[in-house]
Amino acid sequence: QLQASGGGLVQPGGSLRLSCVASGFTFNDYSIAWFRQAPGKEREGVSCISSTDGSTYYADSVSGRSTISRDNAKNTVDLQMNNVKPEDTAIYYCSAGGVYWGPGTLVTVSS
Repeated sequence: QLQASGGGLVQPGGSLRLSCVASGFTFNDYSIAWFRQAPGKEREGVSCISSTDGSTYYADSVSGRSTISRDNAKNTVDLQMNNVKPEDTAIYYCSAGGVYWGPGTLVTVSS
């Protein structure tokens, strides 16, 4: 299973760090992705990190102000987001290879 944490209320221009902790499967075998879904919108892929070479992907909407990282020893993947914007408001989910999903964590960007 996966468990995301780190959400909350953040002011525009601030930073947040989301964490995803995995258990119950071989974490190293899976690429880990962050998705988000804003109210009334479709789910959007935000970022992904490979299980093999650590290569990363960022959606245009967060590129340049986000960093994804993984710690295979701790079975965790973090997503650091800086200069957050109101449009980053969403429920954020982590997924292992699209196979395992966890409950999301709500991020609200508002002053």
